[in-house]
Amino acid sequence: MSSQTEPCTNCKSWMAYAGGILGASLIVAGLVWAMRHYTQVAPLNANRAAERAAALKELRSSESDTLETVAWIDKSKGMVRLPIEVAKELAVKLWQNPAAARAELISRQEKASFVPPPPAPKPSAFE
Repeated sequence: MSSQTEPCTNCKSWMAYAGGILGASLIVAGLVWAMRHYTQVAPLNANRAAERAAALKELRSSESDTLETVAWIDKSKGMVRLPIEVAKELAVKLWQNPAAARAELISRQEKASFVPPPPAPKPSAFE
């Protein structure tokens, strides 16, 4: 009977552990709330959103124009920008004969990357 009237020492330790875990959880929850509160990004205003939408629209229109129209890249070297579909068709036609296509590709690359030699230096007045 004496065990029923004595306070349970084992129960006290379990209550201390439970209180410690609950306290630690509340501290972590408070820190998470504080971090979320102090690190929130301000929402974009309507003007900035409209600017970004206009910039995206302009970028996409210039990209589609670049991909779908014919234009000279360098007229002196004979470099032309072609639409993707036309370029695919030309590649298929050109590569029917791989050896000739490779030779043509190498000659085009040499022509496109040709850099003329610098002019000859003026002779020295002391020569």
